[in-house]
Amino acid sequence: QVQLVESGGGLAQPGGSLRLSCAASRSIFSIYAMGWYRQYPEKQRELVATITSGGSTNYAVSVKGRFTISRDTAKNTVYLQMNSLKPEDTAVYYCAAREHALGGFGSWGQGTQVTVSS
Repeated sequence: QVQLVESGGGLAQPGGSLRLSCAASRSIFSIYAMGWYRQYPEKQRELVATITSGGSTNYAVSVKGRFTISRDTAKNTVYLQMNSLKPEDTAVYYCAAREHALGGFGSWGQGTQVTVSS
């Protein structure tokens, strides 16, 4: 399994921006898909965005148009640019890797807290 480490969380004001980073322990070039999930207290994790090895992206309806997922294979890093933040974006954000098309997201980071508040 690939090891994942998130960074970039913190406090932002409503309407502000944050960029999350997810550093992988090895090359992400051949990993089928990378994703960002978030989890509210006492709730299940929900999908935020995914990006495949071919560059195809997918977003939750609630973040479409505000968040952008990208990856830098040279740095083995995946990013989540979050703009126009809302208080309801407050959650713990997790990076995940899906190594093969037939598998699920089996590798997870430790999570990073994002708080949106004035």
